[in-house]
Amino acid sequence: MPRSHAHLARLFVEPDLAAGGNLTLGKDQSLYLAAVLRKGVGDEVVLFNGRDGAWLCRLTGDSKKSVTLEIIEQIAPQTPKSDFWYGFAPLKSERLDYVVQKAVEMGVGTIQPVMTQFTQVHRLKPDRLSANAVEAAEQCEVLNVPEIAAEISLDRLLADWPETHGTRTLLFADEGEASSSPVAALERLAGQSIGLLIGPEGGFSDAEREKLHAQPFVIPISLGPRILRADTAAVAAMALIQAIIGDWR
Repeated sequence: MPRSHAHLARLFVEPDLAAGGNLTLGKDQSLYLAAVLRKGVGDEVVLFNGRDGAWLCRLTGDSKKSVTLEIIEQIAPQTPKSDFWYGFAPLKSERLDYVVQKAVEMGVGTIQPVMTQFTQVHRLKPDRLSANAVEAAEQCEVLNVPEIAAEISLDRLLADWPETHGTRTLLFADEGEASSSPVAALERLAGQSIGLLIGPEGGFSDAEREKLHAQPFVIPISLGPRILRADTAAVAAMALIQAIIGDWR
């Protein structure tokens, strides 16, 4: 997005966006703009919906219950959806929020909670996961909000993988691997569809590691000589993937 628009508030909306259109926001977003950000008639904001790019819009009504806007012009084209799949064993509260937000910032296309033997959290709130993904996209000028896939057990994920993911390779951060650089292993996967699986605090159980190693579509990687927290491991692995074979190139 041009830097001249970088200072404007950004909101994710569901309706289609096109020049000359008009839009009325719901109560929560109207309250946010009118009461929290104190936006009034004539002020500009940026709207995006994950399909039509980013659009400069101008407030034509500033009621705290229903802000209305005129859609002026597209200021950034829609970016294609990322093919990067990220699965993780859910963590507790703030750290769960953190990994979802960082996955959005790192360009993940699909986020899926995966239940493992040592998973700490077993009751998720999908709405909270989605809200965190939207908030991260709004703050970081991301035009694609990742899909939040339904939680799944590790056993079911592996059993269904060939059918649901085709030829996608699944990388998993394996604490049991001898410390080594993952660069060479990743370079061999250039141009392929990639998935990343991060386990819970305490790692995968021995039985889970054995099952993962037995799958022909799974490649274990080391993240170096230090034991990383699950949220740190996720960010480190996503950064490596994007830098070596992803869209940072």
